[in-house]
Amino acid sequence: MKRQILTTAACLAAAYTLQAEQPQRPPNVIIFFMDDMGWGDITSQGATGFHTPNMDRLANEGMRFTNFYVAQAVSSASRAALLTGTYPNRIGFAHALTHRARVGLSNEEVTIAGMLREVGYTSAIFGKWHLGHLPQFLPTNHGFDEFLGIPYSNDMWPYHPQAPGYFPDLPMIEGLEIINPAMTAEDQEQMTTLFTERTIDFIIRNQDNPFFVLLAHPMPHVPLFVSDRFRGKSEYGLFGDVMMEIDWSVGEVMNVVDSLGLKENTLIIISSDNGPWINYGNHAGSTGGLREAKGGIFEGGVRVPGLFRWPGTIPAGSINNQLATTMDLLPTIAYISGAPLPERRIDGVNIICLLTNAHATSSPRKYFLYYFGMNDGVSNLKAVRNSRFKLILPHYGRSYEGFLPGNDGQPGPHATRHFFEKALFDLFRDPGERNNVIELFPEVVAELMEIVERAREDLGDALVGAPGSNLRPIGRADE
Repeated sequence: MKRQILTTAACLAAAYTLQAEQPQRPPNVIIFFMDDMGWGDITSQGATGFHTPNMDRLANEGMRFTNFYVAQAVSSASRAALLTGTYPNRIGFAHALTHRARVGLSNEEVTIAGMLREVGYTSAIFGKWHLGHLPQFLPTNHGFDEFLGIPYSNDMWPYHPQAPGYFPDLPMIEGLEIINPAMTAEDQEQMTTLFTERTIDFIIRNQDNPFFVLLAHPMPHVPLFVSDRFRGKSEYGLFGDVMMEIDWSVGEVMNVVDSLGLKENTLIIISSDNGPWINYGNHAGSTGGLREAKGGIFEGGVRVPGLFRWPGTIPAGSINNQLATTMDLLPTIAYISGAPLPERRIDGVNIICLLTNAHATSSPRKYFLYYFGMNDGVSNLKAVRNSRFKLILPHYGRSYEGFLPGNDGQPGPHATRHFFEKALFDLFRDPGERNNVIELFPEVVAELMEIVERAREDLGDALVGAPGSNLRPIGRADE
């Protein structure tokens, strides 16, 4: 049979047809958002030493994206982008918030949960939040009906290897109430199981009405903890054990969805907030050969797994190589649910045409901006890519290259202000970003610089003193 190649317009038309054929009840949405899981940490993307059969099954029953991105390679900023569909610097986010932060997600911003509430969804988040730990910033004040989890990363506790005693005790919060003021190592060993069980309970309780659940596992971010069920089960050691338990979690949620007869009316998404923290050595994951890692703008930090399953709508066993990001989930979910888009400007685009057609020849997302860091409220624009080429702008940034990683929970060193010169990479031929082809494609550089100048006008660029004209303030305590 001849393969059908659809243009974007034809793809979108096919998506409208498919949506019209769906049941009248809007689809449920489940998002797994792992912490520091790298592009290469799934068996189907090259992981060795452990197996992820459930994530592989989800991909085999749906679609695997190979060019799927987070908006920034750091936790708080990445999560803000996922939930609001915007570049995080547009709404004041960069870096990772700590226990001392007096800022968080503004109540003027609309999350996926808040958007879906308007059309009758019930929403929950179980796991890591990291968008402000003070009560006004917690999930139940941002559209979610239920929350059980930790307010920031699981290493932000008194036993942080680089700052022992700096952080206070790590709390477990339910709703707005602290139910465990001081998480122990034994408590962390049970987190993956606990959040999985609460997700399953939520699904069962809400099976007769549309629901959205964000299962934001705090691991495989260090420090690593695993239950007795998976301890010592992998060839890779503790990291592999943790990944096997996370994969078990995916399988348990898939099984309950299928057993309740919700399989064909539930969109399940698996991704990660950024790439692996590779200077932690054997306690870190894999970039799958991509350059650099968490905390930078090279592919190893921002290109992450993107797995989607929605039987009957997303073609099974398909691979999509087009450009897409976590920012695109909000407008796509708005489309499939019938929810109104936020009135405020967003940066995501509807990718339903990619989800319904693995052979689309182009993406609704025409380019992607690599911002990182912030100075006086304006972020640093460090790179831009289109469907094929990526232009690196001159900047200082994090680099792990040339340093030996640490082991067993202790980090190795890395450069914090390595200078990266202007460069152009052909991501079709060189996804590892090793061969600078800037002299070969001056017309591509000119095209990408036009996008850079528009971005500087819109979102700003602290590296050249551009303030940006469309930035919105982050939420501040007691405002």
